[in-house]
Amino acid sequence: MRKIIIATHHRLAEGMKDTVKYVLPDTADIIAISAYLTNKPIDEEISSVLADVNFQEDEVIVFTDMLGGSVNQAFARYLNNDNLHIITGVNLPVIMSILFDLNEGFIDRDAIREAVNEAREQLIYVNDFVATAPANDEGDE
Repeated sequence: MRKIIIATHHRLAEGMKDTVKYVLPDTADIIAISAYLTNKPIDEEISSVLADVNFQEDEVIVFTDMLGGSVNQAFARYLNNDNLHIITGVNLPVIMSILFDLNEGFIDRDAIREAVNEAREQLIYVNDFVATAPANDEGDE
């Protein structure tokens, strides 16, 4: 079994899940944890989502919003399990890249690292990008 979890503060996780499902409608089930919308502590939300996971046989891929945030810290307590992967600073490109790399076996850690690097390249200050882009000559069409 594999669990894909997007866990963030407030409703970002729900929005990311909805967008992933729109762009990749045939993707596996994704669990959204929107922390602090209820009185349920984040540790309890995580425990209930992971309750049926056997870390010897199952894989869990978690996307969180902020490295130093409480949601990420709560998941970090589970890092002693080899088949749990946490990717923080979540954005659509990294989720899509990871989902494209999934197959029947466990995901390769190098594939995760590559997806993170590719997602970093998608973070661009467009003003500078446009200002430094070569001009499109009329004859180049």
